[in-house]
Amino acid sequence: MSKLKIAIQKSGRLYEESLQLLKDCGIFINNGKDQLKVSVDNFPMEIMYLRNSDIPQYLEDGVVDIAIVGENLLIEKDKNIEIVQPLGFSKCRVSLAVPKEIETDDISYFQDKKIATSYPNTLKNFLYENNISADIHIISGSVEIAPNIGLADGICDIVSSGSTLFRNGLRETVTILKSEAVLAKTALLDEDKKAILEKFLFRIKAVLRAKNSKYILMNVPDDKIGLISKTLPVLKSPTVIPLAEKGWSSIHSVIDEERFWEVIDELKENGAQDILIIPIDKMVI
Repeated sequence: MSKLKIAIQKSGRLYEESLQLLKDCGIFINNGKDQLKVSVDNFPMEIMYLRNSDIPQYLEDGVVDIAIVGENLLIEKDKNIEIVQPLGFSKCRVSLAVPKEIETDDISYFQDKKIATSYPNTLKNFLYENNISADIHIISGSVEIAPNIGLADGICDIVSSGSTLFRNGLRETVTILKSEAVLAKTALLDEDKKAILEKFLFRIKAVLRAKNSKYILMNVPDDKIGLISKTLPVLKSPTVIPLAEKGWSSIHSVIDEERFWEVIDELKENGAQDILIIPIDKMVI
């Protein structure tokens, strides 16, 4: 039987959350210490722990079938790889940064300057699009130190919270692109593996829906059921259960995490009482 080969980082910022996603999808891994290749007992999948920078090439060559990888890395490597599902974690951006004493945020600051980066292709394309000529210094590792040792006038690097820039006397000026972890696939999948991938994607989407939603229960006057139902658009229709107290019902539904407080305010204004919010483990629709 075919097994879908998935690559994840063997270390780094995506590692823990990638393993948690697999666990949430019901894929249990029993790997010994330092194993780089592990079979899964309860799903037709094989996990390969790879160096982050190698994953795009392995995907393009079909050595692995799918991978959990940063979108920014795929853009930088520019391989023949398809993104099949954004995963919503490890969000970051690739940005330009300058020493904090530089007052301007204008990209023209970088004209004829030296820029240190681990993302030369992304930076080169951005500079070309903005008609800026600069000297690009490629660095692997701690790019933030480059201006402090006189190697560069600014940097182009991944930014999450900005704390690393701050500690190194830098500040962010221009965002080149935004990124998050994604599920990507090779163009060389056969039909059997495509079928396995669809089953895996079904699980992932159920997990992601649950993370982006909350289960909500509330008591409402019967004459407000129609009005409150219009505020709860996630499911086809809310569940309405009559209460022992005449003229009142309990409504059960789901709300989006992004609109959580906005929806709660609307519900209270429309007469909802005794509102309970419950996390959702999985959401299959």
